[in-house]
Amino acid sequence: MTAIGGLATVSACSPGNNPGSYIDAASSIWRHGKVAAGSRSAVLRELVRYATLAPSSHNTQCWKFRIEDRSISIFPDFSRRCPVVDPDDHHLFVSVGCAIENLIQAASANGLAGNAVFDPSSRGNVRVSLEPTKAVVTPLFKAIPERQSTRAEYDGKPISMNELAMLEREGTGNGVRIIFLTERAAMESLLDYVVQGNTAQMNDSAFVEELKAWIRFSESDAVRTGDGLYSASSGNPSVPSWLGSLLFGLFFTQKNENDKYAKQVRSSAGIAVFVSEGENPEQWIEVGRCYERFALQCTALGIRNAMLNQPVEVAALRPQFGAFLGIGERRPDLVVRFGRGSGLPQSLRRPVEAVLA
Repeated sequence: MTAIGGLATVSACSPGNNPGSYIDAASSIWRHGKVAAGSRSAVLRELVRYATLAPSSHNTQCWKFRIEDRSISIFPDFSRRCPVVDPDDHHLFVSVGCAIENLIQAASANGLAGNAVFDPSSRGNVRVSLEPTKAVVTPLFKAIPERQSTRAEYDGKPISMNELAMLEREGTGNGVRIIFLTERAAMESLLDYVVQGNTAQMNDSAFVEELKAWIRFSESDAVRTGDGLYSASSGNPSVPSWLGSLLFGLFFTQKNENDKYAKQVRSSAGIAVFVSEGENPEQWIEVGRCYERFALQCTALGIRNAMLNQPVEVAALRPQFGAFLGIGERRPDLVVRFGRGSGLPQSLRRPVEAVLA
């Protein structure tokens, strides 16, 4: 969503605007938890809570969990899919992978070794077995409550080669690798693909309506639903829903969005493109796990990141983008910009009870 710049003062005096309620809700979600020793059921629920702090496309939280005695099963919630922007459910399975990675990192910190096994006979179900082990609290685990997709401009300063190497290590997995674009000429070329993709999406009324359905213009709607894209989390003012919906079509324009993405790319330290060997749910889940480790490592290093997925979301553009990257027939899965900068309000999550099967 583009910035509704002139409405900042309107939001400040809007009836029913109560900043404390959103802040309180976010604080109760984005935290490290404490579980009483010896309470295995409480530990397993806490692992699910950590898993729900993973990112998901449009913050749909498209996952379900089943807690068993020595395992937790995770499977996609197709009732929360986005058929326009994600017709083959690629992003949905990537989101499930992100949740799995959070769960495994949290399990390790709680003295449980998690092993994720994909069920090929299912529609994307994954069972994470949990066996006792020595607790290991990693920097990635510590970063979980701080991670966010920061949809703002960064400071434009480069990051070190050592930091890039750390990000590459965490973001590489089984059949998944990262291509970094840090030279300004290459980033400008990538921006061309972002603009092409965004222009195509902006001219698709179904895409716009689907996106709008997941935007939470007011903090009261964000708190009530616990999902979706809260305006303030994208650097935009919080306004009453009726006003946000009314003005959405006036300010959410092709030019405004393209100008926003140009500023965001040019303020970034670089772009990471995740590329995978296969096109199937199991591979896409692995992409999600790799991206989540990348994002958590970014957080641990004080680096922000956010998606720029237009070149991979527009099917007609994807092969051209792949040719630009020189990856042959392989699929570019995710486009992620990164750099240092200030954070934004955290998005919310639904309670654990809402995601248990």
